[in-house]
Amino acid sequence: MRRHRNMRRHICFAMLAGVFATAAAIIPFGGAQAASCEAGKSRADMTEADAQAVYDCLQSVMYENYNKGGKNWIPAEYVKNYRDWKLANTAPAAPGFHGDRYLMTWVNPVGYDAYVEFRDENVEIPAGTIIAKESFDVAENGSAKAGPLFIMQKVEEGRSPETLDWYYMMVSPGGAPVAVDVISACSECHKENFGHQGGLGYPVLDVRVGN
Repeated sequence: MRRHRNMRRHICFAMLAGVFATAAAIIPFGGAQAASCEAGKSRADMTEADAQAVYDCLQSVMYENYNKGGKNWIPAEYVKNYRDWKLANTAPAAPGFHGDRYLMTWVNPVGYDAYVEFRDENVEIPAGTIIAKESFDVAENGSAKAGPLFIMQKVEEGRSPETLDWYYMMVSPGGAPVAVDVISACSECHKENFGHQGGLGYPVLDVRVGN
């Protein structure tokens, strides 16, 4: 089972690699503050505290840059308001999916209580739930940079059955909305790996709220 799951993860990485490269190329993340946010060690040597320190350094400029410019088909209020929601993790979640980046998962009040039950079956997430996942990366040389902001919106049952009634959106590190084929780039990966839990990918166990 673990071998099959790892294979599915590699497939997702391959599918998303081009998407992430495009997102990074649209508007690069930079500036003096970004340049000063260094881990000082390779990702393999990172501790939970190290990851938190990097996020603490990046977070203000990440939020500022995500909100730059127009959002077109992405509701701008999702990007503006997600920091008013609650975090589902107590520290950056270790790299896994989403291009092997660290993630901070914010959930709006509509779905927060249901999400943090972290169920692996019989998952019931109400329509109107919105999840925003900030991402950042730490390279082997210790340099740190922001990644895209990933957004999931739960719509009413039957509205988008091919995506388990989730809408997927992505904002580049510089604020531009990223046009992706959400069926192949997002939904297929979520269904393949997390279909048993309603398409939800949770933070790793060690940093889940309540643990």
